[in-house]
Amino acid sequence: MKGISVSSFSLQLTSQQRILSPLCRHVRAYSRKQLPVNRGNQKLFSLPAARHLSTDSSAPLLPFKKYTLPVKGTAASAASMNGAMNGNHDSPPKKRTAYIALGSNLGDRIAWIEKACNEMDARGIKVKRTSSLWETEPMYVLDQDRFVNGACEVETTLEPLALLDALQDIENSLGRKKIIDKGPRNIDLDILLYENQKVDHPRLKIPHIGIPEREFVLKPLAELIPDKPVDPARPWTLVQDYLNKLPPSSGPALTTLTPLSPNHPPIQALQANRKTHIMAILNVTPDSFSDGGKHFQLDESALVSTVQSFLDAGATMIDIGGQSTAPNAPEISAEEELARVIPAIKLIRSHFPLSPSAPPSNPSEDTPSDGKKQELLISVDTYRASVAEAAVAAGADMVNDVSGGSMDPDMLPTVARLRNTTICLMHMRGTPATMNSLATYPDSEGGLIGSIAKELVQRVRAAEEAGIRRWRIVLDPGLGFAKIGRQNVDVLRHLDELRSWPGLQGLPWLVGSSRKKFIGSVTGVNLPKERIWGTAATVAAAVQGGADVVRVHDVREMAQVALMADAVWRY
Repeated sequence: MKGISVSSFSLQLTSQQRILSPLCRHVRAYSRKQLPVNRGNQKLFSLPAARHLSTDSSAPLLPFKKYTLPVKGTAASAASMNGAMNGNHDSPPKKRTAYIALGSNLGDRIAWIEKACNEMDARGIKVKRTSSLWETEPMYVLDQDRFVNGACEVETTLEPLALLDALQDIENSLGRKKIIDKGPRNIDLDILLYENQKVDHPRLKIPHIGIPEREFVLKPLAELIPDKPVDPARPWTLVQDYLNKLPPSSGPALTTLTPLSPNHPPIQALQANRKTHIMAILNVTPDSFSDGGKHFQLDESALVSTVQSFLDAGATMIDIGGQSTAPNAPEISAEEELARVIPAIKLIRSHFPLSPSAPPSNPSEDTPSDGKKQELLISVDTYRASVAEAAVAAGADMVNDVSGGSMDPDMLPTVARLRNTTICLMHMRGTPATMNSLATYPDSEGGLIGSIAKELVQRVRAAEEAGIRRWRIVLDPGLGFAKIGRQNVDVLRHLDELRSWPGLQGLPWLVGSSRKKFIGSVTGVNLPKERIWGTAATVAAAVQGGADVVRVHDVREMAQVALMADAVWRY
């Protein structure tokens, strides 16, 4: 049966129901399968018809409703149509999964995409997962700026046309004005896939017709669903297959973008000639393993002078910590940690304020064109959600969590709620008090590198499930944390393997080896502050392995090492 031609009429069920009951059962059965019904205009739509037929002989006349399928309309009209056709049931609408393409090449491109994702969440189109963000060359219309592209998996109760209307309304609310087809735009939202459905409508084609030929679509989509068929009519051809079939690009290789703050260029973790960032360590604690007490309770002028010296020496970011994570260090209260960290962040931010200017349009630029030094980025080193939230409110740009969000169950949801805040997820087992007893990595479980990779994949998944965008994640292999002695050397030796591990590809890496015990074990230097030369070798190894950020105590010396290592390996 291809369809039922329906006219406007009424049906009274009486004692003749014996004749009509088979028809009732037939319509009920097909209505549950979304029976296509053919109107005179040849347009097909679904008819949940069973609610109009009853075997109750006392039932009143029940008119069959006449529906028309709108070719174009608002989200409200499409939703109204869907609601009318599905009936006013008490059961909640069915949740559907769709994949949305994200794009922008005007203004603060990443900010536009984040605003669009936040707006989808606000309208009940729940963003479940995101790809990385990729910087890509323009396609079709070549005389325009580079794009930032990505994709997201959403959960929605909207049918395809209603979803399209909602996305176009978001674009309009963000000020998009379409001047030329495939030309510059501040935001672009397209439906790529919707469940396993195929839609052929004047306004909407699903699967999106551009998927097979567009690397900037396939790259992010392959991060989300590499093993999913694109076309339900060709289930043997998967997303990854289409990506593999693309001819080699003649232009620059696509690279991921990880934003740090609105005032700093994003990290481009796949760009071969990227610069290594220097993160200066500022422990406002009395008991850190290397510099305990050095910056504890500094007066205002001394603290500002210290930070300025970091910037002058080449640091691009500073990591402020109020709780020592050295083995067996006593755990202080959240109140004490807040009392140490928040005043320092406020003081530093007041002396090194952020300017309202936009970041460089070219992420490879390290300084503005006027030659002024890059503004200070502040990271807070904490595993407590309450401290992270207060620190961001005080002026921090980034959260550096040594537990990868595992020690405080509120950490990942808090960072997700803060929006537009980047988090560094470090690999660690247990707590600082127990981690050294958990440094066994059997070969049967993947060995050292395989175990670290798999456990970090789990932390990335947990962050995404909490609502953190993938492009807001940085990783840290956790040298000295649940790794003993030569295990740390092995991690440095295989950092490139971690970078290319499935599920971790495209993410930037932070490496913190500075002055750590394993350096002393190899070099025989007992005093942490005298491990400068050993630290220098580990920084060079980290750069060769692909680190994007090195976290150090000796800023001037390690900045020079990173510059030299960049010259050797990143060109």
